Formats: sequence, structure tokens, C-alpha cells
Amino acid sequence: MMPDGPLVLGIETSCDETGVGIVRGTDLLANVIASSMDEHARYGGVVPEVAARAHLEAMTPTISAAVAEAGIRLDDLDAIAVTSGPGLAGALMVGVGAAKALAVALDKPLYAVNHLVGHVGADVLDDTEHLEYPTIALLVSGGHTSLLLVRDLVSDVELLGETIDDAAGEAFDKVARVLGLPYPGGPQIDRLAAEGDPKAIRFPRGLSQPKDMAAHRYDFSFSGLKTAVARWVEKKQDAGEEVPVADVAASFREAVADVLLTKAIAACTDLGVPRLLLGGGVVANARVRRLAEERASAVGIELRIPPLELCTDNGAMIAALGSGLMMAGHAPSSLGFGADSTLPVTDIQVR
Repeated sequence: MMPDGPLVLGIETSCDETGVGIVRGTDLLANVIASSMDEHARYGGVVPEVAARAHLEAMTPTISAAVAEAGIRLDDLDAIAVTSGPGLAGALMVGVGAAKALAVALDKPLYAVNHLVGHVGADVLDDTEHLEYPTIALLVSGGHTSLLLVRDLVSDVELLGETIDDAAGEAFDKVARVLGLPYPGGPQIDRLAAEGDPKAIRFPRGLSQPKDMAAHRYDFSFSGLKTAVARWVEKKQDAGEEVPVADVAASFREAVADVLLTKAIAACTDLGVPRLLLGGGVVANARVRRLAEERASAVGIELRIPPLELCTDNGAMIAALGSGLMMAGHAPSSLGFGADSTLPVTDIQVR
């Protein structure tokens, strides 16, 4: 093992990105992503079987590209890390199978890790300053909306709350469909919203009423918001009126961002944690980032957002988490683990 940290290759296949990253300690050497998003666009959403087949086809060339980018040989690796869950079962199986094959062929230790905790792990690859603990982490993606208390990246992660229905990313895709916009919906709504008035329509903020806060203070719900947007648009269409698409997009985006940051900042203040980390693909949304900066600054909370290429699903964050586990002296996983589509966030590593 090199004195400046283990050389680890990470594989991520939880959804529609085949991600392979290579790190040495906390230094990022390579981050290669092959996305099958265009193949899913014709169906208006991710099709699990299509995703699994795409991972199978992309795996070998993506590994080769990452190794070339890092300027290493596979034999140089100290360990392999892979996402064991949560995610799409068939997609996960491809990554897990590839990681096990590499580990056995190279005779290297294998670390099976949690996809969601990996998003937090992406932050340790920031060269400027290291992540301090504890931190509140808000993870917002197509399949997950979770609020975590991270006391230690490799040993102590607590789930504070999560979505009880649609994730924020799913809501963006479904509202985009209502507005006649192509998949994926997030970038489309973000683009349109820039031209609209976020105060034009007051859409509901799920689980934010006093009656909800007792039982669901840190939980999220976007199904009602999605339905409210659909009903508002239908009402306009039934009346023969033109739908102000930009205003709808801006007002919807504002409702999502408001709920996300209200609950995240509440967790920071309630628990006395002066820092907030954002992760997941929805963090690419301009309004979510801007509102996070405003709200955090207003109450003196340090805001951390990894580079956008490390916010979406990627192999580098998995490699970083594997490297952290290795440096902390955690034993590798046995080869008996499998793909776990519902792996709880408290299971940082699958033994």
C-alpha cells in the first residue's frame, strides 16, 4: 500500500450510470461515467432491464478508460469497492459481479458499500479542506431523498428522515411529463424555470404543516405536490386557457427547494450541527444550490457541495468510501454479499 493512501477502484451501477473511479487515499485519479440515459429517454424513465444490459455492455470499456485516465495498471490496485445497494436490483448485480470477478482475478480485497453514504464520501475528494464531523447530509436524486446525520463517514451514519413517497427527482420527471417536456425532467424544468416567476403559483409544501412536523419533521413527500401541479395544469387546459409553463416550472421548483432546505436547515439547528453537505443529481438544480447558500448563510451554517460531476452517481465516490474504510482498518467484505436494492443507509459496508 502506498504511504499516501490505498489505490482503490470503485464501481457504481445503482441506476443508469456505469461509473468507475480510481482514488489514492483521498486524491481523485480518475472518474469515468457511461450513461444510458438516452436509451431510457424514449420510455420516459429508467427501465431496469435496459439499465442492466447497458451496464453489462459498458463495464469493461469504462474500467479500461478509468485505468488509462489514472495512468495505472489493474495489478497496482490495493482494493476494489462496489455499490451493493440501494438501487435497481438488476443493475446492482452487474456491478457486484464485475467487482467480484476483478477482486478474485487480481487477488485484491473487496469492499461492498452503501450508495447513499458514497454520496457523502464524494466530499472527501475535495482538495481544499477536509469534511468535519458531525455533518448533516441532504441527498437528493432520482430515486432517493434522504436527510442524514453523519458522525463518521465509515462508522456512524444515522437516517434522520427520507421521502415517504416520490423522491424529488421522480417528482421533477413526472411534472416535466405533465408539462410536455422530455426526460430527464430536472434539467428541462431548471431551464424553463429561469424564465418564470417562482411566486406565480403557491404550490403545497409536503409534510411542512405543524400537524405533520411532530411525526415527520425530517421526512419528505412530493407526491401531493406533483398531483397539485397536474390538477392546476388540467384546470387551465379544461378552461381553454394557455398554460404559463415557465411560471409552473418556477413555482414547482421553488416548492421543492423550499421544502428540502427548510428541513435540512431545521436538522442543523435542532441538532446543533453547523455544517450541511448536499449530494445527489438534483443538486445540479440551480435554485436548490442558490437557496441552500442563502439559507445556510443566514444562520451561520457551513455549506459544502462537491463538484457537480461528483454529485451525480459515480464510481469515484464509491472508491473514496472504500479507501476510507480501508484506511480506518475495516476488514474487507466476504465474497458472499449480494446486490441489496433496499440496503439501509446505516449499513455503510456490507461485510
